[in-house]
Amino acid sequence: MVLNMTDDAHLRIGELSRRSGVGPELLRAWERRYGLLRPERSAGGLRLYSAADLARVRAMQRHMTQGLAAREAAALAGQAAAEPASQRAGLAVLDPEQARGELGDALEAFDEPRAQGVFDELLSMATLDALLSDVVMPYLHDLGDRWERGERSIAQEHFASNVLRGRLLGLARGWGRGAGPRAVLACPEGERHDLGLIAFGLALRERGWRIDYLGPDTPVDSLEEVARRTDPSVVVLSAVRPEPLDQIGALAPRRRVAIAGAGAREAGVAGVERLIDDPVTEAERLIA
Repeated sequence: MVLNMTDDAHLRIGELSRRSGVGPELLRAWERRYGLLRPERSAGGLRLYSAADLARVRAMQRHMTQGLAAREAAALAGQAAAEPASQRAGLAVLDPEQARGELGDALEAFDEPRAQGVFDELLSMATLDALLSDVVMPYLHDLGDRWERGERSIAQEHFASNVLRGRLLGLARGWGRGAGPRAVLACPEGERHDLGLIAFGLALRERGWRIDYLGPDTPVDSLEEVARRTDPSVVVLSAVRPEPLDQIGALAPRRRVAIAGAGAREAGVAGVERLIDDPVTEAERLIA
């Protein structure tokens, strides 16, 4: 899959903010303090940013989630961007099958450092949408199928899921900021599988939405309380079985409600939207 941005593509700061999840004010501060961004001027005087700027922002975010101070994170992000073009040429194209294979080999060998390195490399190569829809979610579905067939152990499935869950939640840092529409996301009481829901929230955030994430095993009365206080544009409940999703029925007449996950196909709940495709596709459909 060829990436949908090239080094000569130019973005206004609002689009750079939407793609990176970093607010425009903070982006300007990083540019001013650390020289992280290197915009060009359009004929009309607008500051325009490139794919290289986006890559540096994402690299800085990764370093900061690993505990580095902002100045040190910016310096490392700038050093990575300064590599010779010949060294970066191999990152122009993402091969999803190869990426899933390399990530899976590391995770299923319980090699957390190598898995983190593969994930870091994929982040530098791909848009978040591509990472989610072409690598992470297909890999997790395939791993689940192999576990059901007895080809992978419970330990391997749990290890891989927990490593990827941690990385996705790291990318979710600050996803409640901004001024866009608001979404409340949760798994119902008794449901603990939330990776697909986190991916859906990240895809919504890429499209300018704000996310209030309640996570697994959320009682419906707690969900209603948050919805009353925040007045979201949509409430999304996700589960792998249909029965827990029935709990959302009382909320549906009063708000825009969607159900997601494998359970959404068979849940007998009226008056709700059903999000049964991959998270990126459904994020696009929800906001259409």
